[in-house]
Amino acid sequence: MKTNLLSVNADSKTKKGVDSGYLTGIMYLTPAGQAGLKNLCPSASKGCKESCLYSAGRGRFSQVESARIRKTQFLLENRRAFLEILKADIHILVRQAHEQNKKPAVRLNGTSDLAFHKLIDFDQFKTVSFYDYTKVKRRMTEELPKNYSLTFSRSESNDKDSLQVLNAGHNVSVVFRKTLPNFWNGFRVINGDKTDLRFLDPKGVVVGLTAKGNAKHDRTGFVVD
Repeated sequence: MKTNLLSVNADSKTKKGVDSGYLTGIMYLTPAGQAGLKNLCPSASKGCKESCLYSAGRGRFSQVESARIRKTQFLLENRRAFLEILKADIHILVRQAHEQNKKPAVRLNGTSDLAFHKLIDFDQFKTVSFYDYTKVKRRMTEELPKNYSLTFSRSESNDKDSLQVLNAGHNVSVVFRKTLPNFWNGFRVINGDKTDLRFLDPKGVVVGLTAKGNAKHDRTGFVVD
């Protein structure tokens, strides 16, 4: 089941949200400068770029990568038309969720880190739970739409920022090599691999994720041993 820009329950992680009563749409673009395009992840670290989930799952296949490149080119060349189609896709998702007796959830930055909440009025989709991960620290202190949840992403170069975000009561995702510890730097670790529905997480916790794709071979410090 696919719309033009959103993939709906198209990967193993978003499918897990069905058991919690959610139908999830996610958008995948090309991230930090892949294919010679503009960097859509402004705060990406070296380890982040090398370990990006762009390489995980179906993203390894050339036809999937080509589709993501086309979407990114569309955004960069005709933002207005792109956003109109994206809003139409969200409306379709809302209708599909209603028909399936599910709640709609949307993650617009599947493999990017853009401030879509400044490009689209999330308030017009009051029944939708929007969520994303970000490495842009200032977004964690901005006033966000009530139906938008942000999780800060830890990398090998932003431990200090990650701890500040946690101390402020927000959540931080941390990628671990194989198994998840109970605590990281004194903060409780929850299992973020069980579901991608980050807006359901308790506050002030570490969202533990296990290494996937190229991240399994990371040696930059992006992945915590």
